[in-house]
Amino acid sequence: MKTAIFAGALALAVSASPAAAATNLLANGSFENGFTGWTVNLGPLPQGTAPVVINYNQASNYPTGAFGEAIGTNNVSSASPDAVGSRLAYFSSDTASPHTLSQLVNLVAGVRYDIGFDYYAPANGISNPFDATLGFLVNGASVGSVLTAGSPSGTPAQTWLNFSSSFVATSTGAQNVAFRFNGGGVTAADFGVDRVYVTAAVPEPGTWALMLIGFGAVGASMRRTRRVKPILQAA
Repeated sequence: MKTAIFAGALALAVSASPAAAATNLLANGSFENGFTGWTVNLGPLPQGTAPVVINYNQASNYPTGAFGEAIGTNNVSSASPDAVGSRLAYFSSDTASPHTLSQLVNLVAGVRYDIGFDYYAPANGISNPFDATLGFLVNGASVGSVLTAGSPSGTPAQTWLNFSSSFVATSTGAQNVAFRFNGGGVTAADFGVDRVYVTAAVPEPGTWALMLIGFGAVGASMRRTRRVKPILQAA
């Protein structure tokens, strides 16, 4: 009985508290340290302009800015555990050879992971004649929709937006998480990216409460079982 009461009280306390903060499994998800922790691959074809890390509100030419257009500070709401900071990654290649930005993350089979990032399409890129795409991949497989900039149905210009999706890991160990940027021709649209994250899905407080009540009930049942004494048969 005491166990059940304790479990119920603990469950109520947990349900009244906020959910535990998630941890970003990616290193340097806000690019405050440049591309430290990331691997940049420019593909086998002519390289074009490589991805770079630039500052917000920096109206300078590539490679320190977005070809003269200042990208305003990220102001979109995000589930990322990371702060916005002062820097972002900028993709602007016109070649058909995909540019990727990746890192290895340790995942556990059967666990659901939330992923996301913030993105921005500069106006001068959208005005270019060719589209560009940006996809998020885990072990080479796309997760969520592939983003498009530069077409009537693509990303709006000069607006910070949020991409989010989830996936269930199919194996345990280090796995490749990557962006893949493709420019459609000379000249193509471009993307700014910030606050990239991969987090293990955390149960809601109510779920923890139900789990604790269940554990309490199991514990009480085990105590009752241990207290039952065998009945001795008379000889």
